[in-house]
Amino acid sequence: MKTKLITRPGYEMLQQELNKLWREERPETTRKVSWAASLGDRSENADYQYNKKRLREIDRRVRYLRKILEELKIVDYGPQQEGKVFFGAWVSLENDDNETLKFRIVGPEEIYGRNDYSSIDSPIARACLQKEVDDEVVVQTPNGEKVWYVCDIQYEK
Repeated sequence: MKTKLITRPGYEMLQQELNKLWREERPETTRKVSWAASLGDRSENADYQYNKKRLREIDRRVRYLRKILEELKIVDYGPQQEGKVFFGAWVSLENDDNETLKFRIVGPEEIYGRNDYSSIDSPIARACLQKEVDDEVVVQTPNGEKVWYVCDIQYEK
């Protein structure tokens, strides 16, 4: 079960994707399908088949986005979060081998295409919640337990 939380920028990004798909890509693809259909034999018409498939993909994504945008709860920064790790925090971790990690804890819908975002549902994000600077974070990995220390916590205000 995915957590239904999202940051405001993440919500706006999904909203923009929905608007672009619905207002730009879908009408353009529909025009291409109509044009390709007017050429006659659809069974051997690559333009028709490709654009018809693309139209189905767009419609599927539009349905998904409309549904998920209704279900998501936007989490904004609150001053009570200061000093501890909560949803939306940028967290910097370090281990005894001087390896460092920096990531933002966000909703599962926001992580795609971002290496510096971690889903609230991930083991490392869960382990960081409510920790403070200098606290130990123990994460269960496939290779066993890994220990990190919180170096910094920041929020976008």
